[in-house]
Amino acid sequence: MNTMKRITTAIVFAMLAIYGKAQTAIGTQPISTDLMRSHGKILVVVAVILIIMIGFFSYLVSVDRKISRLEKEKQ
Repeated sequence: MNTMKRITTAIVFAMLAIYGKAQTAIGTQPISTDLMRSHGKILVVVAVILIIMIGFFSYLVSVDRKISRLEKEKQ
């Protein structure tokens, strides 16, 4: 078990090192939100996020209703 723990720790640290290097790549420039606003794409991003959130919350509500119904039937 101790060997497995060491291997897992080594893999995690290796992944963190690779991730850190990927974040500090030379020559890359962050995408500005002004660029997205000027092309009107920020509205598309907001719309997609809203659609996903509405779908997620409606799914949660439906699951909650089903669980409540099952709880009532069990009693």
